[in-house]
Amino acid sequence: MTDGHASGGVTLSPRQYRWLDRATKITGITLIAAGLEAGGGTTTGLVLATLGVACGLATVFISQ
Repeated sequence: MTDGHASGGVTLSPRQYRWLDRATKITGITLIAAGLEAGGGTTTGLVLATLGVACGLATVFISQ
């Protein structure tokens, strides 16, 4: 039952992966910038920055 991929993982073509990776990185950077603009030490700023980091790292768990 193993096909060489992590169980429960998502598999994309190389082209789909590149576009998804770019989109998540840009979204992550935007959220981090919004968090800094809101105030890096405030609750809102920390939540936005945390979401930005999570979004930017989202494609780490996707197989090409």
